[in-house]
Amino acid sequence: MKTIWVIGGPGCGKGTQCDKIIAKYGFLHISSGDLLREEVASGSPRGTSLQETMSKGLFVPTDIVLQLIKERMDKAKKEDSSIKGFLIDGYPRELDQGILFEKNVCPVDLIIFFDVASETMTKRLLGRSAVSKRADDNEETIKKRIEIFNIKNGEIVEHYKDKVVRINAEGKIDDIFGEVSKALDNI
Repeated sequence: MKTIWVIGGPGCGKGTQCDKIIAKYGFLHISSGDLLREEVASGSPRGTSLQETMSKGLFVPTDIVLQLIKERMDKAKKEDSSIKGFLIDGYPRELDQGILFEKNVCPVDLIIFFDVASETMTKRLLGRSAVSKRADDNEETIKKRIEIFNIKNGEIVEHYKDKVVRINAEGKIDDIFGEVSKALDNI
């Protein structure tokens, strides 16, 4: 069973590309952002705490994100024996998270990094905000999220350089997916 991390700044197109990967390769998609939003929507005490952190543009503590991901992977393994692997979307966000993931969950087989300019991410997120009304898609929070991402992502890419495939995600969706497919077909 393969485990693929999909990383890139907010608004880089991870979700769009993950949809295409799932359709072609049959991986189970696990989005750390979706898991966090589901937990917030549940109204649990953990969700309330997460909402406060996320609305400030800060990262959620590693142990909580890792716990949510592991819970989803374990549940999926029990419920569906046909799963070919896991597509972990938006995790890790910093090197320590990746190291803990490999220690406590499983090794990563490939890391797809969608590389996009900060200006492009800001423009995309502001466009998404007009439609989705997500609390974490306001201009101040967006700039903070991108700033933090740019600092932390370099450490991940350097540490896992032998497993990282860097994809320029500034172009057309299908062209980007062509590059993703080349990377996935190799594993």
